[in-house]
Amino acid sequence: MHPREYVHPMTAQTAEQRQLTAVIGLEVHVQLETDTKIFCGCSTDAAADEEPNTRTCPVCLGLPGALPVLNEGAVEAAVKVGKALDSDIPEETRFHRKNYYYPDLPKNFQITQYDAPVCDGGELEFSVEGERRSVRIERAHLEEDPGSLQHAGGSIDTAEYTLVDYNRAGTPLMEIVTAPDFRGAEEARAFLAKLTEVLEYLGVFDATRDGSLRVDANLSIVDASEVDDDGAISTDVLESANRTEVKNISSHKGAEKALAYEETRQKNAIQRGREIQQETRHWDESRGITVSMRSKEEEKDYRYFREADLPPLRVSDWKAKIDIPELPDARRERFQAEYGLDSESASKLTSTKQVADFYERIAETFDAGLAATWVADNLLGELNYRDMSITDIEGRLDEFARLVELVGDDEITTKNAEEIVLRRMLDDELTPDDIVEEEGLGKTDEGAVESAVESAIEDNPDAVEDYHAGEDGALNFLVGQVMQETGGSADPGTVNELLREALAES
Repeated sequence: MHPREYVHPMTAQTAEQRQLTAVIGLEVHVQLETDTKIFCGCSTDAAADEEPNTRTCPVCLGLPGALPVLNEGAVEAAVKVGKALDSDIPEETRFHRKNYYYPDLPKNFQITQYDAPVCDGGELEFSVEGERRSVRIERAHLEEDPGSLQHAGGSIDTAEYTLVDYNRAGTPLMEIVTAPDFRGAEEARAFLAKLTEVLEYLGVFDATRDGSLRVDANLSIVDASEVDDDGAISTDVLESANRTEVKNISSHKGAEKALAYEETRQKNAIQRGREIQQETRHWDESRGITVSMRSKEEEKDYRYFREADLPPLRVSDWKAKIDIPELPDARRERFQAEYGLDSESASKLTSTKQVADFYERIAETFDAGLAATWVADNLLGELNYRDMSITDIEGRLDEFARLVELVGDDEITTKNAEEIVLRRMLDDELTPDDIVEEEGLGKTDEGAVESAVESAIEDNPDAVEDYHAGEDGALNFLVGQVMQETGGSADPGTVNELLREALAES
């Protein structure tokens, strides 16, 4: 006889009888932007051609007798994050040792925070498909980043061997832990995008740095009937549902894919009468699947105890002393009120602090609507097309301001500015004045335009006849003739107006 497969009582109903809901919580690890590591003086600036295991010292390698010294800049960054998330900064916070063995952890323990995090509680609002959501932040604490593993031959479960690089070990890390408030993968992705936006505004995080954001996601499945109308789920239900922790997620898109896959995997298992194992799984991005790593650890397995080499931290008064910049939502609202922008334009223009700063710089001198069109639509559109961002042209922002000036002062046509000057500025790295001179794009004076209009009418009697007969395309043809005659340097609106006036008299 074949052994009977165990069917958990909760899963005995058929798929048709059950509606299932995902419950998701995130642990977001972000590298903080500091010059040196969190407990030593090693640089956090990784060179492109850096050799493995060269940006290290006895402290971040965990050698006997080496003592940690806390980086004040990392604490300041943590307080800024707490202030932005509306967290409480306790009177006293402490560091602990989290004990576990893994090759990327040279000391066999990680210095982190356990029951006294630097940031306690909080929330973050974000939008999902036009609807506002708020997710509770349970805690945010400081810790050291482990080293990095390089699996030779592909993924973790197929690699022939694994190499360890400790250059990253000791980089200041902040772990932001959410409540299990997400009900779908798309919500998690939207939250991560908003969190990244806030962290970049604070100036404590660089999203372009490799490995700067990593996510561990906890996901379990419950009956939809257990979810209240407001989305709340009782503690008993949550504790009774086995959950998996998915690791190795390193992007917003990756989080959405990993969670969508894991949600489907668990629902399919439950609908087939199988019990979900409480385990840690690895997101294999190349294959688009999660693979089992190990059984899920419990808190007691880490044997937390206080870090005796670091004194308690008392920084609750820093929250009032440390200023943070205007955050994205507040700036978005101000842009709409102060500059009369619609919500879409305001969102584009506050997508990063660098974009928002550049827009305000242009709007101080030129019409706010013109500035919005050039920054939000033209410049960002061309940058996105080239897979670039505003930071890629940070040293040339004066040149792009000059381009807007040329358009605003009516020295070149909008069409030429958009289709020739802007594109060549990005592709050939030339200044707008050099391009205008090289291409001969200086605006034609009105007398020359009037002369071109007269020539177009004289040389194209059939088009003139069609225009008087009511043919819509005739006027466009004549405009094209004038633009060709002037080398595209005439303003199309002016040409259109002059043609209508001249044709009315013919």
